[in-house]
Amino acid sequence: MPTVAQWVEGARLRTLPNAVAPVVVGTGAAYAVDGFNALQAGLCLLVALSLVIGVNFANDYSDGIRGTDDNRVGPLRLVGSGAAQPKTVLRAALACFGLAAVTGLAIAVTSGHWWFIPVGAICIAAAWFYTGGKRPYGYAAMGEIAVFLFFGPVAVLGTLYIQAGEISGAGIGGAVGAGLFSASVLVSNNLRDIPSDRETGKRTLAVLLGDRDTRGLYTALVVVPFLLTTLVGFRQPWALLGFLAAPLVFFSLRRVLRGDTGMKLIPVLKDTALAMLVWSLGTGIGLTLG
Repeated sequence: MPTVAQWVEGARLRTLPNAVAPVVVGTGAAYAVDGFNALQAGLCLLVALSLVIGVNFANDYSDGIRGTDDNRVGPLRLVGSGAAQPKTVLRAALACFGLAAVTGLAIAVTSGHWWFIPVGAICIAAAWFYTGGKRPYGYAAMGEIAVFLFFGPVAVLGTLYIQAGEISGAGIGGAVGAGLFSASVLVSNNLRDIPSDRETGKRTLAVLLGDRDTRGLYTALVVVPFLLTTLVGFRQPWALLGFLAAPLVFFSLRRVLRGDTGMKLIPVLKDTALAMLVWSLGTGIGLTLG
């Protein structure tokens, strides 16, 4: 049986900003239009956290049984390393998805927005089929698009609408920025794994683009959110607090643009996720103050 520390590492806590960021931005946008609801915000956060941890365990299981993680460079994978039996990791993934489903049902019941149930079901299916099933879309260069959609517009605008019952311009800008940042976290991971993914036949977008163009894509994904922050800042100056994340992006970009590879790219994933979290907190607080 894996140790507690191995379970924690398998949950990939560095990816949790992907869950927190869109909920923070969506809640800030809801507050800006006098629609803040603490209960719904908390439930949305629990759904997002459950889905992210669930997809991490699901990926660990699916990649592990395929042999994709047998010779990986990055942090430990429970199945690929042999630390846990595949069925054990699968049960952990299903438990997280179950928690997300129950919490999503609670959101629908307490808010009266019953459309949240089919949206939640689509999110859970997307989490599983990223690397699960016979034709996982994560192996067909569609991962970044899915991450952008589900951790950007779906999560941010869903959080906003559940609380406020409306969509705002600032919310749309925040949704695009959060989605781009989330996609950049995945790109930083896949950039590091290009050699091993190519060998195992995992056709990520990074594999298709190649090393140089993937670094260019990463650059665009982490720069555009700050352009959106500037645009929103013209109407709500406090939103410029999002620029507090700029130093973290600088250090990540420096590693990417100078050509770091392998283990040297591991800090990029951490710093990018942290930058996304700081950007979302600055943006959410800025929208609240504005």
